[in-house]
Amino acid sequence: MNLTRMSRRVRWLSVGVFITTSFLLAWLVCLPLWTDARGLSSPGAALVLPVMMFTPSLATVLTVLLLDRGSWRSWLRHLGVWPVSMPRRTALLTAGAIIALPLTVAAGVATSAAFGFVRLDLAEFSGFAATLPRSMQGEVSIHTLVVVQLVMIPFAAIVNGLLAFGEEIGWRGWLLPALQPLGNWPAVLLTGVAWGIWHTPLILLGYNFDRPDASGVLLMVAGCVAVGSLMGWLRIWSGSIWPCVFGHGAFNAAGGLVFLLSSADAPPDLALAGPLGVGTWVVVLLLVAAALVARRVRNARSSVPVAAESRRT
Repeated sequence: MNLTRMSRRVRWLSVGVFITTSFLLAWLVCLPLWTDARGLSSPGAALVLPVMMFTPSLATVLTVLLLDRGSWRSWLRHLGVWPVSMPRRTALLTAGAIIALPLTVAAGVATSAAFGFVRLDLAEFSGFAATLPRSMQGEVSIHTLVVVQLVMIPFAAIVNGLLAFGEEIGWRGWLLPALQPLGNWPAVLLTGVAWGIWHTPLILLGYNFDRPDASGVLLMVAGCVAVGSLMGWLRIWSGSIWPCVFGHGAFNAAGGLVFLLSSADAPPDLALAGPLGVGTWVVVLLLVAAALVARRVRNARSSVPVAAESRRT
């Protein structure tokens, strides 16, 4: 599906304003954490993180007001918010995203375990047990608690989606269609790069990978390109932002799976086994490769009758 009905070329000035504004707003929101020696351990971090998630939305509003034309009704349609052009497909893809994104995280953990990046404990779940307060230890079966955690992921996806909406309006709502005149894959990948770099003020504080340096930023960019590829195609296939919103929420809800499944004797390295780590990159690469092969096979099969007909004529 083509999302670029409002423009047949990239509006680079608007793209530049959007990216610059979203990055500057992210740094501004995170400034209290940088001025506090406690950084991410600061009590204010619990407020800063969700507020930061709405900076891409604010950047979108400012860009539309300053540079872009069109009514707000047309922009809500262009952003994929409302109305939903393909309700059935959008509903199916949204439900699929809520299931598929956590499964991708789980497959990433399994891949990491296969490569020796993480040691799993699927018998006693010792890594998860070690995080529980002493008052809970022994009161409830650890297996029951694990099941509850897994069952809650789809419900947490809905709640997390409310926050993810703030990001997705900007990344997959505005930026991806703005870049789509370059082609689907370039738009998807460049959006993932921008999404990853936007996290820099948090990554340099040790967020996600505990690598407060350029390596942490590069890891975040790679992870966001990988996961963003899945969400970018959800946007293209549905023409709507909602599969991305709730897929993003589901991904965040499943982010702790590696801690749930790992052994307490070997804490996981999130750069390798985390939700945005190397294991997940491998899974996404395999999914993309499988999709490309399936597409080529489908195209080859559909071209056979045409070739046969041309020979008869």
